[in-house]
Amino acid sequence: MPLRNKIRPRPRPDQTSPQSLSTPPGTDSPWGSARLALTAFFAVDGFLFAAWVVRIPDIRSQVNASHSALGLALLCLSIGAVLTMPLVGRLCLRYGSRPVTVGSLALLSLAVPLPAHAHSVTALGGVLLLFGAGYGGANVAMNSAAVDLVAQLRRPVMPSFHAGYSLGGLLGAGLGGLLAGALSTAWALALGGLLGLAVTAAAGVVLLRSPAAPLVAPGRTGDGDAIGDDANGHGTRTTAGRAAPHLRLLVLLLGLTALCTAYGEGAIADWTTLHLTDDVHASPGTAAAGYAAYAFAMTSGRVGGTWLSIRLGQTRLMLLGGLTAAAGMLVAALAPVVPLAVCGFVLVGLGLANLFPLAIARAGAAGGPQGVAFASTLGYGGMLIGPVVIGFLADAAGLPMALTTVAVAATAAALLPLAVRRR
Repeated sequence: MPLRNKIRPRPRPDQTSPQSLSTPPGTDSPWGSARLALTAFFAVDGFLFAAWVVRIPDIRSQVNASHSALGLALLCLSIGAVLTMPLVGRLCLRYGSRPVTVGSLALLSLAVPLPAHAHSVTALGGVLLLFGAGYGGANVAMNSAAVDLVAQLRRPVMPSFHAGYSLGGLLGAGLGGLLAGALSTAWALALGGLLGLAVTAAAGVVLLRSPAAPLVAPGRTGDGDAIGDDANGHGTRTTAGRAAPHLRLLVLLLGLTALCTAYGEGAIADWTTLHLTDDVHASPGTAAAGYAAYAFAMTSGRVGGTWLSIRLGQTRLMLLGGLTAAAGMLVAALAPVVPLAVCGFVLVGLGLANLFPLAIARAGAAGGPQGVAFASTLGYGGMLIGPVVIGFLADAAGLPMALTTVAVAATAAALLPLAVRRR
């Protein structure tokens, strides 16, 4: 049968996600119990990671680590995450993503207090391997569960889950900063771990009891067709025989999109305040406010991501988001005055907001939990290399020029989904 005869008529506005064609309608309401519980998991994941990050200076002093020694210890966290992600993808296929989500968040909650009890760099590296395993496993499992729920709800709600992560991170960083003088590192991380266990228990019961989407082969609709994406980002179908050889390539392209996006996020997280103070001559308080403005813009962009996905389509939203982030980064890197630079970082936050969650969602639609694991691993790799590359380039050409590479990466992240659509 000719391909054009296999194209589904344009879906209604609530069916613009490519995943929306992969399962029959679910029984859960748009803000039903399963979605609320999974959003709580994303939020507590962001909260726990932020609670750890704000205590890194204290833990560094506790273990008497140099910058290079601390860097090696922190690398153990990344190694634990990267080694765990593919394994968790397979566990999700075997046991289901929801039980693995509960188990991974429980492991992360138990691991959070451990760095406060390390008294050497070697011990810190060991506990961070466990921390990274929980964090990496949680991210793969949660995103796999979110991909299934997106298919069940037939709405492109993936950005709302990542908005929960961002909100949790903002809350964790804010509370951590406020309580830094009142609570010791051990107490702060212990209370964070207890909160994580409480949320995991409460939300886990709800998530596991909620009706799950019917299982369908990755990258296929219920009647055996593979999922594509038309010019407007709406789901279409092509014959299974034609699309199956391309699924791995699609997941690779989406993983590269996640990598380019995370490259920018990692670089901005580590270098924004330094750029504002050293190159644009902002005060430390203003520099901190500039990064907060970026983080708030990213959170706001994710809150509105579902609405934008419905009206623009996912491919168009990713294209516009990447180009907006690229333009904003050029402004932020090259602006001679503080207000203009901060406005640039706000544009970067808005532009990058939905690229990563939509890339992971579409990788899950094409490759299932293993697609999520592969794309997440590439994305995490981008988060790792971004700060390092910026550091070397800053020594060679100056920090403003080094930061312009974020604009190049954002442009690539904008264009890669077009290649996915053509495939």
